[in-house]
Amino acid sequence: MKVTEVTTPTPEQQRIRAMQAQVKRAQEAVRAERDRQKIHRAQQQISQAINSKSSSVA
Repeated sequence: MKVTEVTTPTPEQQRIRAMQAQVKRAQEAVRAERDRQKIHRAQQQISQAINSKSSSVA
């Protein structure tokens, strides 16, 4: 059975991993912002529908 050595990543590899993690965080932030905007638009549509319905009933 072989014993594999645990090597520490080189500074270049560490930098790449940090950049990859940053990209993932940025993607999550964009996804969250898009979801937030979708929810906001949906709430506005509901509000407008309620307002138009109540004003047409009155």
